[in-house]
Amino acid sequence: MRIDTGTLYVRYQRDKGEATWRDATRVAWWMMQYSLGVIDAERVATQALRSFRGKEEVWLRRTCEEWFVDYVKPHVAAAGRGAVERHRTAGDLVAIVTGATPYVALPLARELSIEHVVATELEVEDGRFTGRVAPPMSYGKGKVVLAEKLAEQQGFSLGEATFYSDSITDLPLLEHVATPIVVNPDRRLRSIAGARGWRIEQW
Repeated sequence: MRIDTGTLYVRYQRDKGEATWRDATRVAWWMMQYSLGVIDAERVATQALRSFRGKEEVWLRRTCEEWFVDYVKPHVAAAGRGAVERHRTAGDLVAIVTGATPYVALPLARELSIEHVVATELEVEDGRFTGRVAPPMSYGKGKVVLAEKLAEQQGFSLGEATFYSDSITDLPLLEHVATPIVVNPDRRLRSIAGARGWRIEQW
């Protein structure tokens, strides 16, 4: 993606009259903390999910499908599509490993014909959200745990894998794979990648 999906989702909500400037400002603050790698992810998730409590899961699934077509798909980088195809042609297992929820990630996975998605799962009871995250979050070390689970299920090791990221928050997983590649990196990640000789790409 050439732009953060959180920003795109708030834009979608504002266009529908479902978000205020205060909501947009709060998300911008969270995104700045995220880019700096200083965000308290669990606290932010708790705040963000309050409004989800009691809503039907099917509502979010349909909303994200609608949002993806007009707001997300135009920002899928051509270089990203190319990278997916190169790995697929090479016979690699391809997966999206994201801190977002499956409702956000699955439309993109279908667009790129990616079978596997590792994401932050939300608790659902009787078809409705509880307002809680099902641990662990797919963030920081939690993302490593979930990626390792996928690797074990599919019969490979993270020590054989390639991982693409733009965020310093993904440093734990970048350090676990054979080939870390940073794409449009934030300042801190660019500095670390340069010092360690990791490949840096601009999409």
